Amino acid sequence: MVVDYELNELRREFLDEAREKITEIQNALDGSADAEALGRVAYLAHQLKGSGGSYGYQRISTEAAELEKCVEASSPDEARIQQYVVSLRAEIDRAAKELM
Repeated sequence: MVVDYELNELRREFLDEAREKITEIQNALDGSADAEALGRVAYLAHQLKGSGGSYGYQRISTEAAELEKCVEASSPDEARIQQYVVSLRAEIDRAAKELM
């Protein structure tokens, strides 16, 4: 079971980093949601999308993909963006509880 322990440790690290990214996303959105802030949000969402799937968290990956798509839309819907952020945070928290 060493492999399971190591994988779970990597998953914990990923989830800790994911929480930091969500906090950074929220901070970017709490300021002015200008092109630079939205670009940073899209970049962080893209990272979560890729790494979430790699660690077996398909729901995190899917939510992050939707967030990225929403932010990159021609006229981003701030309410939907916030909804995705809240949903992503909840999914990260749920995944972390399962690892305990």
